[in-house]
Amino acid sequence: QVQLVESGGGLVQAGGSLRLSCAASGRTFSSYAMGWFRQAPGKERELVAAVRWSGTSTYYADSVKGRFTISRDNTKNTVYLQMNSLKPDDTAVYYCASDPRLRIGILWDYWGQGTQVTVSS
Repeated sequence: QVQLVESGGGLVQAGGSLRLSCAASGRTFSSYAMGWFRQAPGKERELVAAVRWSGTSTYYADSVKGRFTISRDNTKNTVYLQMNSLKPDDTAVYYCASDPRLRIGILWDYWGQGTQVTVSS
């Protein structure tokens, strides 16, 4: 079993930055892929960024490439999402997820409760 707790969300002006953190419990963290998803009101949940267990392979949605960076620290059981040059369209609830495999989709095994990110124009 894996439990995930996100933190770091908040309100920021367009062009600003935030760093999200996701603390994981469970012995399998270091062997699982980790992902960040987001869901805006009235929209489907989408994969924003993901990283394989080793940290050497990453995925980014086109909408965030060059602005967001995912990283993980297996010694701290934590995954991060550094978000720069934020836009109002980035406003959403951001979720951390974990799965044995990096999946391009939402069928991941474990999910956090989410943290709100609001970008004002």
